[in-house]
Amino acid sequence: MPLRVYLLGALILLLTVGMHVRLGYLYFIEKDFLQDQGDARTIRMERINAHRGMVRDRWGKPLAVSSPVISLWANPRKLLVDDVELAPLADQLGVPREAFVRRMTEAGNKEFVYLRRHLPPAQAQRILAMNLPGVFEEKEYHRYYPAGEVAAHAVGFTNIDDHGQEGLELSFNDWLAGSPGRKKVLKNLYGEIVRDLMPVKEAEPGRNLDLSLDMRLQYLAYRELKSAIAHLGAASGSIVLLDVATGQILAMVNQPSYNPNNRENLDLGSVRNRAVTDEFEPGSTVKPFTVAVALQSGFAPDTVIDTNPGLLRVGNFTVRDPLNRGTLDLTAIIAHSSQVGISKLALQLDEYAVWSMFQQVGFGQSTGFGFPGERAGLLPNHRRWRDIERVTFAYGYGLTVTPLQLASAYMTIATGGVHRDVSILAGSESQGSRVIPESVAMQLRQMLRAVVTDGTGTRAATDAYGVAGKTGTVRKIGENGYEDNQHLAFFAGMAPFRSPRLVGVVLINEPRSEDYGGGAIAAPVFSRVMSGALRLLRVPPDVLDGAA
Repeated sequence: MPLRVYLLGALILLLTVGMHVRLGYLYFIEKDFLQDQGDARTIRMERINAHRGMVRDRWGKPLAVSSPVISLWANPRKLLVDDVELAPLADQLGVPREAFVRRMTEAGNKEFVYLRRHLPPAQAQRILAMNLPGVFEEKEYHRYYPAGEVAAHAVGFTNIDDHGQEGLELSFNDWLAGSPGRKKVLKNLYGEIVRDLMPVKEAEPGRNLDLSLDMRLQYLAYRELKSAIAHLGAASGSIVLLDVATGQILAMVNQPSYNPNNRENLDLGSVRNRAVTDEFEPGSTVKPFTVAVALQSGFAPDTVIDTNPGLLRVGNFTVRDPLNRGTLDLTAIIAHSSQVGISKLALQLDEYAVWSMFQQVGFGQSTGFGFPGERAGLLPNHRRWRDIERVTFAYGYGLTVTPLQLASAYMTIATGGVHRDVSILAGSESQGSRVIPESVAMQLRQMLRAVVTDGTGTRAATDAYGVAGKTGTVRKIGENGYEDNQHLAFFAGMAPFRSPRLVGVVLINEPRSEDYGGGAIAAPVFSRVMSGALRLLRVPPDVLDGAA
């Protein structure tokens, strides 16, 4: 046999042995290194999105829910940028063909670009069934708000990445969001997931948030407010209803509102929760708290003050009543909202005692329920009070409050003098602290009852329930001081009179009406809302002396 045959055989044997030696070396010596290198090129960590918790009203009715959706993305390097190939995809995505082709061409150097976010699963599956190279899916969640604009200001909304942006969605974002998970997946050269390997961390769903809101009352208040704003041609408005026994917010609505299910091109003016962010001078609605100081200082409800001749000169300013009412006791001063009467009373009181009373019922400080953007209002405390400052402060000018603060202050009267923190969470209850003697609070409630039976707030009366409350009307501040043709009208009150269950505040901003007073504008809205709310809560009628 020729020598070259032996040499060839020896060479083949040597190569075979060498290959086995090399394979053995790679398998036994370099195995871990090579495995790590392979894994580094093919194994990836993928995010597992967490399901966001629900927001529900006090009866479990959903106000915010997350539904599964699919977001489609593409690798432009793999997706063929060809009009013929991309045209059907553009049609399924609902975008113009030319614009889509141009977008893919411009992203040609990228490996990731979203095609559409948050598609319904059925629509996404139709696109995936086209089996186009370079088109992938990502499972996400989309936030939906069943109550729409009715609860929008309280609940708020999330952005496209499911992060809270406004309202309780923002302030309780960590509670609702949960914790995303992670999993190992095997991907091919083009970034396609070949198979799931193993979970690394399971996604933890967000926790549900149960609110004190009663959607029956929320719908009622929203309907009445929207109707009133449209009828009066007003710029905006707010209504707040509080549960006297717990301090919980049962309804909180504003106008204008917005649809949180359509978050594109939102008008920022309609997004903010005016009930907690908008400050205003409360006007005559603070007079009962000035009178509370007088009652604690030794005055009685029947103490008479002479308001003749219907005006009072204080420095360079003249305080006026619409007409000369002569002599009035404290109850009549509140019932008829006499500026002259409350001014003369204020000049007999310690101004720091009046300031302290306003501070104790919650003016000038946050209500404490944690709503984003909540304003504390302004409660000025002068080192030396001029007489005109003492007078205007006593009847509600020179300080600012929010509708929620005003409702919280009136709840102090309804509880018999105990000031409670307000809350929007179900199951919460504040014990509060006494800031007004019970006997004084009862006297104030009687005076506020006279406002509705014999005074400026008769249109706040209801057919079946006794109402106690106070009207308020203030001029708005413009560039040149107080405007004569721009007003705020409000009514703050409670019902039923004998044992208050609810406290409510109605604010109407800039009504376009000849009669712009709180008694004509806000009181009728209060009557309809309070009457309907008490019936929905099945509160027994509380008719007093044949009148409600």
